[in-house]
Amino acid sequence: MKLYLSFILICVISICVITDTYAQQDPQYTQYMYNTMNVNPAYAGSRGNTVITAIGRTQWVGFEGAPNTQNLSYDTLLGYSGLGLGVNLMNDQIGPSSEIYLDANVSYSVPTGEEGNLAFGLRLGGRLLNIDWTKGTQNDPGDSSFTPINNRFLPTVGAGVYYHQPQWYIGLSVPNILRKEHYDANTPGEVAIERMHFFLIAGYVFDLTEDIKFKPAALLKAVSGAPLSLDVSANLLFNEKFRVGAAWRWDDAVSALLGFQISDSLLIGYSYDLTTSNYNVTNSGTHEIMLRYEIFKDQDIRYRSPRFF
Repeated sequence: MKLYLSFILICVISICVITDTYAQQDPQYTQYMYNTMNVNPAYAGSRGNTVITAIGRTQWVGFEGAPNTQNLSYDTLLGYSGLGLGVNLMNDQIGPSSEIYLDANVSYSVPTGEEGNLAFGLRLGGRLLNIDWTKGTQNDPGDSSFTPINNRFLPTVGAGVYYHQPQWYIGLSVPNILRKEHYDANTPGEVAIERMHFFLIAGYVFDLTEDIKFKPAALLKAVSGAPLSLDVSANLLFNEKFRVGAAWRWDDAVSALLGFQISDSLLIGYSYDLTTSNYNVTNSGTHEIMLRYEIFKDQDIRYRSPRFF
């Protein structure tokens, strides 16, 4: 118990020591609870089998230049070695900017007794940044500061820790610790330093009845110079098949979530965000669809591994 309390305390302290400078935000997802490896490399292989996940997100429909993101990930447990391996590919577009991310994630899990596992993860990869200033309005088209950016490579090095038991989990991660030159979304043409993103995730599964499970979950994101971002969700799972829930993002959006377990291997999910910030006057919400396919190497693993995270 002292180990668990110390781990939680370290997570909270780490989140609270962020400095106050401008930062560019990384892509976000409403169905983050089904895409955990995207923010925490230590999650790779934690389900005990091979998992392929695809997510498509169309944000702020009707708002010109709004974010549009697609993500494809693969992770698996390497035998009984405690090693997990994952690959994450993402395409993110916003305004004149487009980025392609490709990351490799490696995790190592240590059993802690009482069915618990503590995993440490490392991420290595990079992204290609492209900016086409013709996709927008320039005050001075002849301004040399609006030089296009073509395939600028930005390396990625990240790390995370993730602890889970059959009924709950908690994790802390920094997907990229490198401070590289990016572009300033508030001042087109100017370069800004990309800041570190800190993610704290947690969730718990309650067995309300034999056929109904309830899982509240939270994701806290902190970035240098940006307001804290807090996502809180609550999902119900009926008969291991139907999922329904709601989510709230602090000072940004409320969401509805639906999911259906088509088979033991295939899960499909959908979410709709209704914007509550100032952007709600210029968009009609955000749509996100998720597909997760699991390959069970051990036919009994599905019953030993929590289906809800």
